[in-house]
Amino acid sequence: MNIILSIIYLISTITFVIGLKLLGHPETAKKGNLIAAIGMVVAIIGTLFLHDFEVPTINYVLIGAALLVGTVLGYIIAMKVAMTKMPELVSLFNGFGGGSALLIGLVEFSKNVGVDPALKPSAAITATILSAIAIGSITFTGSLVAWAKLNGSMKDVRLPKYNLINNVLFLALVAFASYITVVNTDSYLLVYILLFVSLIYGYLFVAPIGGADMPVVISLLNSLTGIAAAITGILYGNMVMLVGGILVGSAGLILTFVMCKAMNRSLSNVIFGAFGGDAAVAGATGKTGGSIKKTTASDSAVLLNYASKVVIVPGYGLAVAQAQHVIHELELLLTEKGVDVSYAIHPVAGRMPGHMNVLLAESNVDYDKLIEMDDINPQFPNTDVVLVVGANDVVNPAAHNDPSSPIYGMPILDVENAKHIIVNKRSMNAGYAGIENELFFNQKTSMLFGDAKSALTELVSELKNM
Repeated sequence: MNIILSIIYLISTITFVIGLKLLGHPETAKKGNLIAAIGMVVAIIGTLFLHDFEVPTINYVLIGAALLVGTVLGYIIAMKVAMTKMPELVSLFNGFGGGSALLIGLVEFSKNVGVDPALKPSAAITATILSAIAIGSITFTGSLVAWAKLNGSMKDVRLPKYNLINNVLFLALVAFASYITVVNTDSYLLVYILLFVSLIYGYLFVAPIGGADMPVVISLLNSLTGIAAAITGILYGNMVMLVGGILVGSAGLILTFVMCKAMNRSLSNVIFGAFGGDAAVAGATGKTGGSIKKTTASDSAVLLNYASKVVIVPGYGLAVAQAQHVIHELELLLTEKGVDVSYAIHPVAGRMPGHMNVLLAESNVDYDKLIEMDDINPQFPNTDVVLVVGANDVVNPAAHNDPSSPIYGMPILDVENAKHIIVNKRSMNAGYAGIENELFFNQKTSMLFGDAKSALTELVSELKNM
């Protein structure tokens, strides 16, 4: 590799690190994403024209066409995707990353194995190739299943003893890959068996998972995509791919730990345990705290109008209704009336990590008004009104009060400590954890039923007339 290309790779690596650092805050995230993207473009151009390998002209044409098609498609998708579809898009991109690693592993196997029996690759190279194939396959099918479940085209699928089946299959995968590495075989049949079983495991791994656990799943799959990219970087001796993959993999893993903590789960429980739908349903107690109290937009407006401090709790229902702009209008209107307004952000609200932050940023909500769970919880006792819009399990007091509940021990937003609570919800249907919310039956809670966008629009209208 020539010195100029080495310098380009170094610069690209630095842009990745800077971009990742800037992504840590909503105000600088857009700039960080742009810097990292520029670094990637520079690395691609440098690799194509400065790497010390010969590329036929026709291949340059094909590469250029692929880059052009990918760029155009990526731009169109990014510009048109709705915020409610962002988790699905992230899952799809994870799948593409895994699929790329899978294909690279197969290509490298054909280049390094079976060419000359006397020149068999080392065990380290074989293990690296097989890791790319296995991890890429698991990520590919797992991400596609996550995408299908998020857009509603696939329901939870649970086989009898699925936990045991998944764990045995995982151990069998590791043992089989180890066998291929030790015997240093050049058998394509064994490699394709490994590929096929990995694809099946990726499906079985994600298929049983309920929607409430999707933030953890997306984060974990993102980490696996990074690991797959790092492995392909090793295969090609490409430092940019290696470092980029390590950054994505480590960031995804750190985020996974954060998500696990926010849902009161261990990482081993996520990988090997039962998490999702059935566990929640089995643990549901069906308790209710009594009768509910309905309210109207007019009464809610009066309560908000005379409040000193209001906290808004956004949830997935806000994203589904595309009501982020209306809720920002409500916030500005209350602020003009002298009300202190802030947003309480739970780490797993929505369907991917940071979903609510991104959603509210789209409507130009002041970043300083987005307050994380640990910082906002002590403020609830001094809050006059909490407005819960589309959130459910993340505000359910059963996490504190009911040891038999499947969400018991999960850190939640302590909205029940506020003086008054307004909950906007379409109906009394249970959330993704499959249990009723004790908050809805709290004496301080008033239920404002209806689509979030319509209800908030009516609420804004009522406030403007006061």
